[in-house]
Amino acid sequence: MPAASSSKPDPSQLQSDAWIGDAVLELYARSWVLREHGALDSEMKSRFTSNQFLNAIGAPTKVEAGIGVIYQAQGLEAAFAWIREHLEPLFLKQEAKRTRSHRP
Repeated sequence: MPAASSSKPDPSQLQSDAWIGDAVLELYARSWVLREHGALDSEMKSRFTSNQFLNAIGAPTKVEAGIGVIYQAQGLEAAFAWIREHLEPLFLKQEAKRTRSHRP
């Protein structure tokens, strides 16, 4: 998860940062699905952005807020780089397990 400050975050600031981070994650996931699979797949995009998936990293609101903070401080590519490094590998691992478990 992105580095957090040592003081307890303001709940309204956390929500605002998460609101932005959620949008950045949605954009990344949609672009990734199109690039990697060559077609729209809303179910895969939903799995990538779901709270259930984000729970594997940490509290979903805090993960999204961290992405939002990176985006606001360093821009879209930095936020995408964080997602690519921290979320994408875990997502690919979970997708591989899901695919194996759904085989007949």
